[in-house]
Amino acid sequence: MSAFASDAADPKWVANFVAVFKLCGVQPGDACAILSESQSRPVLARLSELALAQLGARWFHLRLPTPRQSVPVPVRSTGASDAIAGLGPVVSALASSVFIADCTVEGLQHAAELPAILRGGARVLAISNEHPEILERCLPRAEDEAQVREAMRRLKGVAQMRVTSAAGTDLRIGLAGARIGGVWGFTTRPGSLSHWPGGLVLAFPAAGAVAGRLVLAPGDVNLTFKRYLADPVTLEIEADHVERIVGSSVDAELMRGYFAAWGDRSAYATSHVGWGLNRAARWDAMTFYDKADFNGTELRAFAGNFLYSTGANEVAGRHTLGHFDLPLRGCSVSLDGVAVVEQGVLL
Repeated sequence: MSAFASDAADPKWVANFVAVFKLCGVQPGDACAILSESQSRPVLARLSELALAQLGARWFHLRLPTPRQSVPVPVRSTGASDAIAGLGPVVSALASSVFIADCTVEGLQHAAELPAILRGGARVLAISNEHPEILERCLPRAEDEAQVREAMRRLKGVAQMRVTSAAGTDLRIGLAGARIGGVWGFTTRPGSLSHWPGGLVLAFPAAGAVAGRLVLAPGDVNLTFKRYLADPVTLEIEADHVERIVGSSVDAELMRGYFAAWGDRSAYATSHVGWGLNRAARWDAMTFYDKADFNGTELRAFAGNFLYSTGANEVAGRHTLGHFDLPLRGCSVSLDGVAVVEQGVLL
């Protein structure tokens, strides 16, 4: 149940969507698509319609049925919507659009159909499945692009990322062959995708590149469960995979159970690593929202967090629906010995 009195399309939220779509370069007469599904948050699709209409775009709305649950556990936080289900006419319509407002529940970031859609030249903005108030607080600015691009430049050509913390984290990540990405909350380049909220930089490491110890301390976040950890949990990682989950707390037991539920070794593997750059995003934001109002993209992006994620990694040739997003506070992140985050403070 929502904590808000109304989820109607408030005029101030329409203005926010207009502002972000302008940052994406939407022009009068552009052929623009809105993609949603039966379990999407209706207000996001409605705000997209009103904003595109206000900008004079020629828009249409594709609303697909949310597929049946295909696995025995809830699927959360994957960024890999399966709503299109390979349906050719949908892919063709999206690929031939100038701009797509992606209002699917999980987003098209890792959807199987995304490469074909981008090859058509479409610009995709994945609008995170959040209450509009969260999108309002994390409204992207034009100047955010330069900061994220600089972080991406730092990552490219680096041999190793090392992550340490007072809690005991000591993780080494080889970056040879990694795919580097960054998100600033909007996109103007044909054949590209961004998501809102934005403000983070990521690397998808090649197979066998990650080893060490990751200690989740109290107050760190398990975004898949939308839960702040109350007790430490240690993940011992060898050749990309979580081999041991150390801890006797409820937090540790929940993680063990969710990992094991997939029956898939790839669910234990590293998906991506990176750090947050968004100074408007807040670590404590989950405190203020019911779980139904909150998707958690803000917590992936808050400035100075180290984000470790498990699951699918196309660079390493791994595909799975099992996924953890784990933003950690208080970490130090260095690139070939040069610090970019110091004890949780973005440098």
